[in-house]
Amino acid sequence: MNEMDQIMNEHSRYLVRIAYLYVKNWSTAEDVVQEVFVTYFQKSDQFRNEASIKTYLTKMTANRAKDYLRSWKHKKDVVFETIFVSSKSSEQQLLEKEQLASLEKHLFQLPLKYREPLLLYYYDEQSIAEIAEFLGLNENTVKTRLRRAKLQLKEFFVKEEVETFE
Repeated sequence: MNEMDQIMNEHSRYLVRIAYLYVKNWSTAEDVVQEVFVTYFQKSDQFRNEASIKTYLTKMTANRAKDYLRSWKHKKDVVFETIFVSSKSSEQQLLEKEQLASLEKHLFQLPLKYREPLLLYYYDEQSIAEIAEFLGLNENTVKTRLRRAKLQLKEFFVKEEVETFE
């Protein structure tokens, strides 16, 4: 197995998950990661080993995903992949689907600076220190952004609940 195959096999699943955090579409996430690998292998001679390959590829993936989001900014409708396979009642499935859709809608209303650490912490289960290193922020800044993101989400849900009962 050559170096290129080894790097791709070792990191591709993780990078696709990172890309998905941003673009919320598995196919698009795979495309983003493919572009990252192409760019990396074209410019691998510029890699200076100041960080691990995983950190370098993760940062490239996040940046490429952000570029993708900026290029499609005019599209506000995001298609979410939600599959419910269970023995729950159809009412329960519908309620869960509505709650998930509401959460996803509100998540994407958060500014990127709040959404990013929130997703990395809760979805990708990274530590505060890992998120701080990845985003190039102070750990206290990450904690503050997580707290503010949760507060904003809470405000969205309270407002939504009030509007429902009016």
